[in-house]
Amino acid sequence: MTQQVHPPDTARELDDPAAAVCLFRSLADPARLAILQHLALGEHRVVELTRHLGLAQSTVSGHLACLRDCGLVSSRPQGRASVYSLARPELWELLAAAERVLAATGSAVALCPTYGDGVTR
Repeated sequence: MTQQVHPPDTARELDDPAAAVCLFRSLADPARLAILQHLALGEHRVVELTRHLGLAQSTVSGHLACLRDCGLVSSRPQGRASVYSLARPELWELLAAAERVLAATGSAVALCPTYGDGVTR
């Protein structure tokens, strides 16, 4: 028997579904998602993100530029470097909600024939 899910009283249609699609696409890249998850822990410089993620500096910088252009991260100068952080606290809430959905659905998303990788975790 499947459980019926009812929307909360605050549920409504998205004001701009196309913008929401762009937001989720920006989160769909594994490197960008890893950067956001690390920035959710606090501010970091590119060199720290590069070391933590094991990615090339140019790769991290390119992803940070994309995330900054999307309004998801912000930066401030610190000496000769820039320090990056999440631009919106709601982003942390979104990532936490995604974790809860993934925990509730198990491997269903990973097994999705359209978007999953077909690998059971």
